[in-house]
Amino acid sequence: MTTPNNNRSQMHNDIMAAGFKDRPPMLEIGRYAQWQSRFMRYVDTKPNMKELKKCIFNGPYVMIRVIVPIKAATKTDPAIPEHTIQETYKNTLPENHTLVEAA
Repeated sequence: MTTPNNNRSQMHNDIMAAGFKDRPPMLEIGRYAQWQSRFMRYVDTKPNMKELKKCIFNGPYVMIRVIVPIKAATKTDPAIPEHTIQETYKNTLPENHTLVEAA
């Protein structure tokens, strides 16, 4: 017969063993500081760790509405009035692609 304390210890060992290089560590109630340390070590093993850390500390990259300025008419192109468009992956700056992918 197992005791409740022994079950808790076994559950803790199972939880701690669950998160290694292939996935992040699982969170056990009351062990937040240890989990945070293990999670950051897990993030350090990923190739995009800089972008992941930026998302963790600053929040995910948020797509914004972009204001497109007025374009005067030319002989071949008509005038385009000022308007806004929603930012997408296709029209995001290339240096922000890695942040979008990490979020």
